[in-house]
Amino acid sequence: MKQKNNIFRRFCLVLLTLMAVGETMAANAYNEDYLAQFDSVEVSLLTCSPHEEIYSLYGHSALRWHDLRAERNVDVVYNWGLFDFQKPNFVLRFVFGLTDYEVGGFPYQLFLEEYKYVGSSVTEQVINLTNSEKARLSEAMRENLRPENRVYRYNYFYDNCSTRPRDIIERSIEGEVKYQSREDYQPSYREMVRVCTRNHPWATFGNDILLGVKADFKTTLREQEFLPENLLYDFDRAQIYSDGIYRPLVKERRIALPNGVQVIEKDFPLTPTECALILLGLSLLIIVWEWRCKKTVVVWDVLLMLLQGLAGCVLFVMLFSQHPTTSTNLQLLLLNPLPLGFLYSVIRGRDSHWWGIQVILAGCFLAGSLLQHYAEGMLILALCLLLRSGIHLILDKKKA
Repeated sequence: MKQKNNIFRRFCLVLLTLMAVGETMAANAYNEDYLAQFDSVEVSLLTCSPHEEIYSLYGHSALRWHDLRAERNVDVVYNWGLFDFQKPNFVLRFVFGLTDYEVGGFPYQLFLEEYKYVGSSVTEQVINLTNSEKARLSEAMRENLRPENRVYRYNYFYDNCSTRPRDIIERSIEGEVKYQSREDYQPSYREMVRVCTRNHPWATFGNDILLGVKADFKTTLREQEFLPENLLYDFDRAQIYSDGIYRPLVKERRIALPNGVQVIEKDFPLTPTECALILLGLSLLIIVWEWRCKKTVVVWDVLLMLLQGLAGCVLFVMLFSQHPTTSTNLQLLLLNPLPLGFLYSVIRGRDSHWWGIQVILAGCFLAGSLLQHYAEGMLILALCLLLRSGIHLILDKKKA
């Protein structure tokens, strides 16, 4: 009886083995048929050059899925840069780093028309993927497009429309993407942003006033890829390493849309430096009059303290933002909410300790310039406020 049981178990084992082999062969045949459909598919990274809208000064990246078979007629661009400016408290949420973006698919020709209208160029890099990698990418995109996965918490430097397509491509590759290091290129976040806004001094000023010390640290190659132009450059030189074999990440590069005509709107006619010099010039004229008359112009002090305090409220709020590069900002030493607390005593003409406090803070601010790059005109503003504090200390001492 025991021998018969052993024979029966062996027969079942052989039968199960044959069934498993048969199922594996059938699955492989199905996979081969399934993967064959990706022969005609091209996956491309699209890089759009900047145009004059403030949100587009840094360029844009998207992913193109193009099935070349005429009967399929599939040519879609996946865009991770969608947002609704009309949502409640959009600006406030953006300041606190709570902005939600989402991914969506658009017809390729419609995508090109949009950038043609604003005069931007579009560069296409065809990614050198195998059929199985395209299948993995297709599945990843389907998962990403689910309603519960479409929306993501946007972060300008770390998680944006450039890093998202890069990441989903890398996750789909059966191997590792090897990027070519750039030893001669190690800019800070601030330096890269300034290049993008170089023709818009007030946009540069706005960025610099909000960015703190961390924005001046040198970046790695991967961190630099938050800018679409840097990602394009790195993709051109990258290799895929798989099973001991290297192959280029980009199979072909072409211009999908050449540069067009852009309408450039004029910025505010005065630069931040010129505005700061005007404040300094007015302060010097008022100081000369005050020295002669031995009295201070309270209205001018109130105006400067209001501007200083309200701007300081904005920088103080940014300390609680989820943007990592705004958390430590030494410009708070000069622009902070403290002047608002001393306004009443200054207006009433009482002896105020604010002027001595401001001298100390401004001195620390000037020393901080060794650690952080300040916004344009801020050092001139510091000089202006120091002079105001100095004349008050001198005249108050004489009155005493």
